Amino acid sequence: MRILIVDDQRTIRLTTSQAVRAEGHEADTADSGRLALLKLQEERFDLVVLDMRLEGEADGLEYLAKLQKIVPGLAVVICTAHASIDTAVEAMRRGALDYLEKPFTPEQLRTVLARVERTQRLRQRADRLADQVAHTAPAADFSPEDPAMKTVVDIVERAATTRATVLILGENGTGKSQLARHAHERSAVADGPFVTVSCPSLSRELLESELFGHVQGAFTGAVKDKWGKVEAARGGTLFLDEIGELPAELQPKLLRLLQERAYERVGDTKTRTADVRVIAATNRDLAAAVKAGAFREDLFYRLNVISVTVPPLRERPADLARLAQSFLRFFAQDSGRPVQKFSGPAWAAIRAHSWPGNLRELRNVIERAVILARGEQLEPSDLPAELASSAGAASVDLGALVSLDAIEREHVRRVIARTVKLEDAAGVLGIDTATLYRKRKRWAAGTDSPQPTAVADLG
Repeated sequence: MRILIVDDQRTIRLTTSQAVRAEGHEADTADSGRLALLKLQEERFDLVVLDMRLEGEADGLEYLAKLQKIVPGLAVVICTAHASIDTAVEAMRRGALDYLEKPFTPEQLRTVLARVERTQRLRQRADRLADQVAHTAPAADFSPEDPAMKTVVDIVERAATTRATVLILGENGTGKSQLARHAHERSAVADGPFVTVSCPSLSRELLESELFGHVQGAFTGAVKDKWGKVEAARGGTLFLDEIGELPAELQPKLLRLLQERAYERVGDTKTRTADVRVIAATNRDLAAAVKAGAFREDLFYRLNVISVTVPPLRERPADLARLAQSFLRFFAQDSGRPVQKFSGPAWAAIRAHSWPGNLRELRNVIERAVILARGEQLEPSDLPAELASSAGAASVDLGALVSLDAIEREHVRRVIARTVKLEDAAGVLGIDTATLYRKRKRWAAGTDSPQPTAVADLG
């Protein structure tokens, strides 16, 4: 913890600081309440140890209120030589977390600090649980059957116990952010915060302020000091989502943060130390971006200490059934629907789809289907049109007793799913775009549809 010791006696400030540092915490001091208020406006502290009687100033109870007005919820321990039960009760009533009577021993201080630290961790955990409840979602799956995904999870879990930077690569929707959170929860800083910075979400100027913070007047609109996400993640994990989109101007500053654990707020000259573990993720090919000059080579190598690539869902057929069934159970319970399983044709369509949106697309499709379902099982009619139209062709195999039209339809559907534009698909198929458009229109109208073969229900 970062602890501010406020006392008008120099000897007590020094001895208390030494005892605090001996417990592995950072210590700063103020010889008056006025100086303490100024420091709180410029610095971030986890705890203030406040003397009840400051010579020539208001008493500690009044400063307690002023300190907590600047930082709501600030942890404060009151200490004084004028101890009484009434004073202690009043200090606790006004928001003090604990109470120390002077002269106190190092052991008494150690006990109070440990109690404050436990309380802070419980508050952080409660905040995280409240956030999870507010954003209710199916539990992430980290027991894959797919061999490639098993390797990814194993590497991440082994790296989680160290402070090494982890780089998670993969397409959109593959669950990179969930994997980053899993690494945080398996780490030594699991009790600390998990703070996300979305690199493409803001302009360069605002992203720099979001990441590092700023001081009042640093730019237009900076009406007061602000602490950034680096400070918010102190003692925990800083997750840099879509790091490949980080502006070139910020890349040297991130490199310094990773190498030296040092940074400055925008408009500030004071160098600060970052106590964070960094995990980054991107859907870009960073090696190619380095060759193209869009990403710094030294930053790439600094991020690439432990690197994993999350395979897309289309390459994880062994996991598809379990994931789909897990989503179905979750959304059925969450929405109070009686849905229990997929019908054969519905499951055939799900299995045949290439899932370009990966887990995110699978989740959305099944949530929608559960809401629309009329009975205890999902039918093709409950699925989006692009999946429902595949129900008949989903089980077509070469050599099966089906028409050439059925095989063509399935092949065309899969090529379209793997290309970005219709023109690209037409080029792969060797036909013009107008012909491809007519074929899709005919199939969508339901003419010449292949007949589905039997597919066992997935219960």
